[in-house]
Amino acid sequence: MKNCAIVGINWGDEGKGRMVDLLTEDYDIVVRYQGGGNAGHTVVNDKGKFALHLLPSGILRPGVVNILGNGVALDPENLWAEMEDVRSKGVAITPENLKISDRASLLLPWHRDLDALEEQRLGDKKYGSTKQGIAPFYSDKYQKKTILAGELFYPDELRAHLEDLLEWKDLTLTRVYGSKPYTAEELLSWLRQYGEAIMPFVCDTGAYLKEAQAAGKNILFEAQLGALRDLDYGIYPYTTSSNTLAAYAPIGAGLPSLKLTEVIGVVKAYSTCVGEGPFVSEMSGAEADRLREAGAEYGAKTGRARRVGALDLVATRFGVETQGATKLALTKLDVLSYMEKIPVCVRYRVGGAETDRFPFPAELNSAEPVIEYRDGWGCDISGIRRWEDLPDAARAYVTRIEEAVNCPIAYISVGPERESIILR
Repeated sequence: MKNCAIVGINWGDEGKGRMVDLLTEDYDIVVRYQGGGNAGHTVVNDKGKFALHLLPSGILRPGVVNILGNGVALDPENLWAEMEDVRSKGVAITPENLKISDRASLLLPWHRDLDALEEQRLGDKKYGSTKQGIAPFYSDKYQKKTILAGELFYPDELRAHLEDLLEWKDLTLTRVYGSKPYTAEELLSWLRQYGEAIMPFVCDTGAYLKEAQAAGKNILFEAQLGALRDLDYGIYPYTTSSNTLAAYAPIGAGLPSLKLTEVIGVVKAYSTCVGEGPFVSEMSGAEADRLREAGAEYGAKTGRARRVGALDLVATRFGVETQGATKLALTKLDVLSYMEKIPVCVRYRVGGAETDRFPFPAELNSAEPVIEYRDGWGCDISGIRRWEDLPDAARAYVTRIEEAVNCPIAYISVGPERESIILR
């Protein structure tokens, strides 16, 4: 029995969906355990190209059961639209291969409204939200002011609960932001349209996982975003509003007693960042433009151009340690093939001194990168499938990373397709 978490090591967008899609061949169940529809996992396989936001990436593998755990910000409207889109491409989605925790809280329309209103209020001090309602949702969840998916089966109790929340929420919308209030009928109509659509998939996923564990099933846990966006350990306040770490997987999945047997951390061969916040190794100008175009670095959810930079060994080492990674997957190594010299951030300069330590968030804005240049390999490596066939310079680049972060690199991605992988 294997219990493996696939997690992001840096700011997110490392290629976790690509790795989940690859590795689900060896797993029975895939669980999304945190986050919502505010980020995307891009997967390319024989069925086409998919940008998944809420659906676990295992949905593209026949025979795999996919679970949205209690830690997920469950937006019924966006989930249903995503399900319909994926189905239109020939992928079956049924209650047999998709299960939604009855303890998952529902992200309601007012959460998206509040997200946009607060970013507007912040102006040039905004956090760079995707405006999908994630921060207001998790704020409400911790205030115990959300609707659980399981409440959809109890219409009378649901209406009473919704009306209680509505009275409180409309005060915030109208008095704090000067926005329009909601009515109970508006929200009940929304729930009838989208909540009832997902009801066949809602069940006690904790009981299902307990039975699966007893039966010796292999379970894969899929995280959203990366260690540096974790609410407690990331670049606060420029983080997401959930815990992106492997340690949270059993809790957010619905089986707190479960023990992980493996943690695969995903790191890109260079750095990217969507949204605001400190990004020490960031490139600018023509150098950044060329790397962004070479790697097609645009957000899967928003289409925003990602900020790009040199591979950051300080941030990556911190991510490896915070995630408790047992092995790494290095993605997009092929993108660097055009570079004669490849920049790598090996240390930070903070307060006039060089350090290998990832700083406290308040120090990050003044941190400067210490750059080392590695030899490029100057040829297309996207068709290579064996470690020994990689150019010497490419192998040296991979070895430099794993030595610096003290974690073996077991997978090297040289293209977005499922088969474009080198196993070590």
